[in-house]
Amino acid sequence: MARHLDLEEQEQLDDLKHFWNKYGNLISWFLIAVFGSFAAWNGWQYWQRTQAAQASALYDEVERAVAGGDTARVEQALKDMQDKFGGTSYAQQAALLAAKTLAEKGKPDAAKAALQWVANDASDEGYQAIARLRLAGMLVEAKAYDDALKQLSAKVPPQFEALVADRRGDIYNLQNKKAEAKAEYTRAWQGFAADADYRTLVEVKLTALGVDVKTLKPAEAAAKS
Repeated sequence: MARHLDLEEQEQLDDLKHFWNKYGNLISWFLIAVFGSFAAWNGWQYWQRTQAAQASALYDEVERAVAGGDTARVEQALKDMQDKFGGTSYAQQAALLAAKTLAEKGKPDAAKAALQWVANDASDEGYQAIARLRLAGMLVEAKAYDDALKQLSAKVPPQFEALVADRRGDIYNLQNKKAEAKAEYTRAWQGFAADADYRTLVEVKLTALGVDVKTLKPAEAAAKS
């Protein structure tokens, strides 16, 4: 009986050797790929967490510089943020925050540069839209109307379209292009929700241009007509 079991074990062992000789390399490479991918994923996750923590700390430095009103420190902290963590949302938020302070402290060129960086390089379309709106506002103050309109010509997420239309309407109005202003204000009015406070402001602008908002169609009806 023992002899019979020994033969069966030997046959199983031979089958296993044959199987391993045939598929062993393939299995080994498969396991290496699986565990390698797992290790790479863990490494990536760790790197991401580390980057986020470091970016957060540097963002705090920007906030402290802003609170202190130290523009030189604001610019240096923002530069460090852009150089080291430019792809993070912290860097984009820092640039928007820095731009506001720099503009208030009489450094419009530095503020515009910060906003332009967000508009061009931010990974988040929402931050890009905010930067373009703010940059257009600064350009309007400088009476650089055409440059402001160029900033507002870029595609933005749907939730920003009404705001962009309103800003374009302001620019056309300042340029005394009343027809274009009415068209943009109308687009803005149609884009805002009926109960939005901002829509009331747009109504005032339309009324000042002689438009009776009661005659305007909602966005859905206007699209069908």
